[in-house]
Amino acid sequence: MTHKGGKIYNVAVYCRLSKDDGTELESQSINTQKQILIDYVKQNGWRVADIYVDDGFSGINFDRPNFQRMIKDIEAGLIDCVITKDLSRLGRNYLDCGLYLEVFFPEHNVRYIAVNDGVDTLNKSAMDITPFRNILNEMYSADVSVKVKTARRARFKQGKFMGTSAPYGYIKDPNDNNHLIIDEKAAPVVKMMFELAKGGMGIGKIRKHLTEQHILRPAAMAVENGANYERYFENKPENRYVWSNNSVRAILRSPVYAGHVSGYKRPIPSMKSKKRLSAKPEEWEYIMNTHEAIVSQADFDLVQRLMTSRRKEYVGSFENHFSGIVKCADCGYAMRAQKARRAKQPDEIDNYLYCCNHYAVNGNTVCTQHVIEARDLFDAVLNDINLHARMAVENDAKMVLTLQNRLNTISSTALKSSQKEQKRLQKRLNEIDKLFSALYEDKVMEKITERNFDLMSRKYEMEQLEIEHQLSQVEIVLQEKMHNDSSIRDFVQLVKSFDGITELNATILNALIEKITVSERTKNNAGEMEQKITIYYRFVGSLDDSFVYQTKKEPAPLAERVCSHCGEAYVPGSGAAKYCKACSKIVRREKANANKQKHREEARKKPDEKAA
Repeated sequence: MTHKGGKIYNVAVYCRLSKDDGTELESQSINTQKQILIDYVKQNGWRVADIYVDDGFSGINFDRPNFQRMIKDIEAGLIDCVITKDLSRLGRNYLDCGLYLEVFFPEHNVRYIAVNDGVDTLNKSAMDITPFRNILNEMYSADVSVKVKTARRARFKQGKFMGTSAPYGYIKDPNDNNHLIIDEKAAPVVKMMFELAKGGMGIGKIRKHLTEQHILRPAAMAVENGANYERYFENKPENRYVWSNNSVRAILRSPVYAGHVSGYKRPIPSMKSKKRLSAKPEEWEYIMNTHEAIVSQADFDLVQRLMTSRRKEYVGSFENHFSGIVKCADCGYAMRAQKARRAKQPDEIDNYLYCCNHYAVNGNTVCTQHVIEARDLFDAVLNDINLHARMAVENDAKMVLTLQNRLNTISSTALKSSQKEQKRLQKRLNEIDKLFSALYEDKVMEKITERNFDLMSRKYEMEQLEIEHQLSQVEIVLQEKMHNDSSIRDFVQLVKSFDGITELNATILNALIEKITVSERTKNNAGEMEQKITIYYRFVGSLDDSFVYQTKKEPAPLAERVCSHCGEAYVPGSGAAKYCKACSKIVRREKANANKQKHREEARKKPDEKAA
């Protein structure tokens, strides 16, 4: 590469390094690149138009501040030559590098030189091998990327916390930067948030409560722990206590508070892309029990269930304690609370009922109403809880034994069926192993063709995979069917604590009950309309079905009004009444006479209009 034709170039000196040396000064390698390139420009008698340095930027993408500044100067006509130490300093993405070398630079009459690689866009023969250099440069980046990802995954599998900063409620262990320990200042706030969520409080209300209580938000707490977020609160100290819905949701969703680390929540599709695709929580990867938990696993799971179910805490002025719990017994959809179309009742609960949301949205082609009065549901659940709580208080040992016998009786048939199925599947697996051996012997002895051997092998292999899958499902069922005595004791101790309650709230319901299903109303042998509800308790599932019977709602007495006709006080018969009983007849008669007179006048006008 020599000075050709005596042209004096205005040269852009471009330097790049993917990682700096951790100081405020430019890395030594950048200085070396800069010195080599400036000397090269001087030796050729050219001018240095400007020096562009991207220190600490990857070569995979070209969204680098000084590179983009250089591109703008090229477009403005200030530069007609670009030089770098080698081709990888320009970039390690062979597609984009090719675009600049073969399209952008030639379109803007810019010469490109990579000093150490012997690349010069004026030298056509040297440019023939340049695309292969770009591919090799990208392969190097890909190899480094794979090694970094492998190392990070290995550390993650060991249960190491890989985040830059500790999550709210934790601090990094001074003795192990990849281990979390509880932050005694923030942990009580996390516990309070989970307690509020268990009580049925939504994200918006929790956020409002935290803000009103003047509790430091996560970024402000991080500042106190040494993080560099102070710029967010300059001249706005009140922002330290303003929580957001996203902050509350992120804390309530994070398994870190149950003692687990999670990762790969936003995987990068390619090393060339900066976009991160958000994965669903069930797609995250978890390493369990890596540090001390702030909340129990049971409480964490309960909050996840409450957040996942669509919850509407209030319908008008009615406090909907059963939100997210009560379901249609036939289609499985949630039951919605709605105002009843009848005269207003004195107690607010008597003005509301529940019906199948699937029916309400899509009509009777998908389900039926399954209407149940809010009062009837409330009373049935309250009575059932008190019944089991009283049994537990009077003799908890007897109740444990009763539940063990009851639940074992319920599951014994299914348990025997699953055990029988397990034996059948295992026997068939053994038979397939023998068939494979016999099939291979036939092939060796040339009793079967290669084609038939392949066909039969694939058939048996598919059957083998299917049986192994079925066997794994049966084993899961067997484990589920083996009832755990400790779970029954947990339920007995839990329900005992609610003995004698007279009111229900979301905290009680969420602590005790998984779900409640409501069946459609039917007529029993006595001619009464009855409705079955099934309560599924935590730990033990459903115990006994409850039945509610349709009740007639008496309208609330209406207050006295003043008659709009005579001005006297009276008690109205309906909410729409405007007149007392006597004046109502008079007003109706007067309106009827006025209508007759109007019709007569209209009839007299019609002949006159026709004559005219």
